[in-house]
Amino acid sequence: LLNIVFLTNSWLTSFNQPGLCITVAMLLHYFLLAAFTWMCLESVHFYLALVKVFNVYVPKYILKCCIAGWGIPAIVIILVLLINKDFYGNGSLSKSHPYSNFCWIQDNTVFYVSVVAYFFLIFLMNTAMFITVLLQVHSVKTRTQNTSRFWKQ
Repeated sequence: LLNIVFLTNSWLTSFNQPGLCITVAMLLHYFLLAAFTWMCLESVHFYLALVKVFNVYVPKYILKCCIAGWGIPAIVIILVLLINKDFYGNGSLSKSHPYSNFCWIQDNTVFYVSVVAYFFLIFLMNTAMFITVLLQVHSVKTRTQNTSRFWKQ
């Protein structure tokens, strides 16, 4: 859905409808954040599968993942819309982007907080999960090698 909204964004912007542009920018923002959130959920699943292998029963796991994967980005979008719906719009209407024909976030602060900081937090979490999984795999490999040396002796 992120790709579809991204590819149709310029075409939909050409209709010069402010409401349509706000909707397209909001959907683009939402699906981008949803993609980041699902990437984070994949790293959590990776951690559960490779580090916490046993006794990891989470009741209604898929439902909880879906609520987090689709709900957290929705909360961010709702907050941005509640603060000011004009944060979304067409960049060609501003003097700083006169040739832009794309609906997106117009305020730099909102962009850096709701996209860049969001991505940065997810990147940090994914990095932490990756390092944890690597350490776990390395320790299992070391234990296996030590065990095989013991039995060879």
